[in-house]
Amino acid sequence: MSIHIEAEKQDIADKILLPGDPLRAKFIAEHFLEDAVLFNKVRNMFGYTGIYKGERVSVMGTGMGMPSISIYARELIVDYGVKKLIRVGTAGSLAPDVHVRDLVLAQAAATTSNIIKNDWPEYDFPQIADFDLLDKAYHIAKDMGVITHVGSVLSADLFYSDLFDKNVKLGTMGVKAVEMEAAALYYLAAKHGVQALGIMTISDSLVADEDTTSEEREKTFTDMMAVGLETLIAE
Repeated sequence: MSIHIEAEKQDIADKILLPGDPLRAKFIAEHFLEDAVLFNKVRNMFGYTGIYKGERVSVMGTGMGMPSISIYARELIVDYGVKKLIRVGTAGSLAPDVHVRDLVLAQAAATTSNIIKNDWPEYDFPQIADFDLLDKAYHIAKDMGVITHVGSVLSADLFYSDLFDKNVKLGTMGVKAVEMEAAALYYLAAKHGVQALGIMTISDSLVADEDTTSEEREKTFTDMMAVGLETLIAE
């Protein structure tokens, strides 16, 4: 067991989906996995392992923000040997052509956080997705007929930020959406030599009057869940 996860090492698969909301992890386990078993409930951060199309996969909540996902992703990688980690979360659109319920595949993640700068103060270390996972996810989403955008996202430290106008300005420079976790996940993947990808469903827009409810965010963003699972098991 690790500090924040009560599972034995064999309880967690080497490939995992990481929603921010632990109730979304529960929803995925109940609606997509066969024989799902709860492996973690510490701090109500639910984690499950089950079978998807004959493959053993796990899903676990990570909470909100880069400090939170950094705890769980680091323990999953270092203590449990997870090799493929796909974030399936929500994001706010920064672009007029990126709408609610569209998917965004985060090719790269800019960030306002100092998490990476703390380790590499002399460098602007690039936070990028694993290309193999990105390529597979893009073609899987397209084959499913899901509206999908590929590009940079902003991983922000603050949800309520005084940088709102600057964040929106990034949308004019090709940044698709703002979220709060991808940069930290990509950094940890690079640090430990594993694969990571962020797949986000647009839940609201900073540049248009579009929004969703908390229940919709928990239970209806199934395209993202399916694309994530198919990408985890793709050869």
